[in-house]
Formats: sequence, structure tokens, C-alpha cells
Amino acid sequence: MPLLMLDLDNTLIDRDAAFLASARAFLAEHRLPAADLGWIAELDAGGYTPDDRMAAAIADRYGSSAPTSAVDALLHNGGADLVVLAESTRRALARARADGWTCVIVTNGATVQQEAKIRRTGLDRIVQGWVVSEAIGHKKPGPEIFRAAAEAVGHPLSGAWMVGDSAHADIAGAHALGLRSVWVSAGRPWAQDAYRPTLVAEDVATAIGHAVGGATAQR
Repeated sequence: MPLLMLDLDNTLIDRDAAFLASARAFLAEHRLPAADLGWIAELDAGGYTPDDRMAAAIADRYGSSAPTSAVDALLHNGGADLVVLAESTRRALARARADGWTCVIVTNGATVQQEAKIRRTGLDRIVQGWVVSEAIGHKKPGPEIFRAAAEAVGHPLSGAWMVGDSAHADIAGAHALGLRSVWVSAGRPWAQDAYRPTLVAEDVATAIGHAVGGATAQR
């Protein structure tokens, strides 16, 4: 069966929306300026800023007005309790499974937080497996995590597709291994010259359809 590897944050789920909802609640609970949500979003950089740098910046800005325990809770949770799986994404995954695809999530991040997202959204009952960078000690775009994902579901990497929103982590990682890929653009222009995705899609449901259709066309 063909292998479909999928990024989690801002691909299968809207991680940023969930995190910012948590941050909005954090600001309100501690009577901090609601307008600072934009500052937190910029600081967070889509989840790529390390937690220790986030915590230090928040402490520097708010001091004792933002208790350390509350900041730690915000960053440890990362919006995991608020993520949702869009019905269009659920249907696209179901179609891929029905067409014989093996689906595996390949995600960077903390194991507890990422697995909480997978289980909260019900993805654990849809995909055949997942790998989290913290758990295996390797991050995208390194080749080890992609190989670990294939091994987790007992599948060779040959012929696999990768779907993700990150040019660097997802598309460059797939390119280095000679894998085909679909970049979830969310309306952004492609800005890399050294490599390109096989296909581009506005959203993940369309991206999954492109991967499945692209593989069928190339058989």
C-alpha cells in the first residue's frame, strides 16, 4: 500500500489558532493587555520559538503579573486542549484510507503535547501511526524521522508522499530523500529556489487529494 506522511501542526490541525486562543485566555485571566496577543503571536513564530525563550520573554514583559506557573501551563499545553480536526480533513483522510493508503503523522514537538492533540482530535483512530521528534530524538527535516515514520507502520519509504505546511521541515526533508510532496500553502507564495514541492495546495484536504491523485496518475 502507498505511504502518506502528514505533518500535524498547521497542516492536519490549526495549531496557531488553538495556541492563540489559549494565549488570549491567559492574558484575560491575568488582566494583561488584550492587544498583546499580536506580540505573543510574533514571539511564538508558529511554535518554532523554544519554550525557554518564550518563558523568558513573557517574564521580562510582565514580571510578577504573569505567574511562572501560569506561563509554564500555557507553554506546556500549547493549545492542545483546543485543537479541532476539520470535517473536510477527516473526510480526505478517510478517502485515502479507503483507497488503500497507509497514513502516518510525522511531527516535531514535545511528545505529551503532540500526542494530546492527536488523541483529542481523534486522529489516533484515523491514521495508522505517528512519530514525534522528542520521542525518537530526531527532528524534521532530518532523514531519520521520516525513516522512523515508515518503520512505525511497517512500510518502505519508496513511493511515499509527504504533506506539510513547512517549506524547511516538510518539503526540504522530503526533497532530500527523493520523496514526492505537497506543500500546504495557506495562500503563501513559494519562496525557495533550491527545491520545490511536487504539488501545491491551499489546504490540507486538497493536498491529500493531490497526493492520492498524483500517485495514481504516476502508476
